[in-house]
Amino acid sequence: MTKINICGISQVDHALAVAEAGADFMSLVFATSKRRVSPDTAHQIVHALDGLKSCPLIVGVFVNTPVLEVNQLADSCGLDWIQLSGDESWEYCKQIQRPVIKVIRVTGTEDAERILTELSRGNRILGPEAFTCLLDSEVEGTYGGTGQSFDWKVASKVARQYPLILAGGLSPESVKQAIKTVRPWGVDVSSGVETDGIKDVSKIKAFVRAVRRADEKFKYTPR
Repeated sequence: MTKINICGISQVDHALAVAEAGADFMSLVFATSKRRVSPDTAHQIVHALDGLKSCPLIVGVFVNTPVLEVNQLADSCGLDWIQLSGDESWEYCKQIQRPVIKVIRVTGTEDAERILTELSRGNRILGPEAFTCLLDSEVEGTYGGTGQSFDWKVASKVARQYPLILAGGLSPESVKQAIKTVRPWGVDVSSGVETDGIKDVSKIKAFVRAVRRADEKFKYTPR
């Protein structure tokens, strides 16, 4: 099945809704963002999920943060994975003590070859099992969460060779076509499950349902 990540969770009630909906991951943003959480809030969210029968893995999202700080927060907050959404090098990734999601941004005129070359370099430095790639739109002055999509044909070419999380412009309405086109390992949504900038529980549930229905319709198995 396609893995589902609900990104930008900042409230306990929304975290519980994500778990109830059956998502595989939820992301807490520690970088500068309107969705940023403090370490104390992260503790509260992780603690609220303790003991649940079905609990998503917790991803911490960082942008150009010192390695020591990332690893310390991962330990103290109980993070399962780390998403690096800034300009971190592959050598930097090697120092992270959790599974890594490495964000690569796609421009409007992107050619898949540049991305494939970059991922090949990551494999040489880290090894093929050490990271998962997330593709998101390149928007000047931001590091994600814009809700803007890019050419999914580019992502499809990359997904044929590497496990890929697709982000950017996804919603309960668009994710079916995204899965059909790209066949990603996972999908990531933030603004697409919000109303007026706030997570919307009904949209979170609708997004998860739409992904599962797409998997069933297309008899999907990850590449």
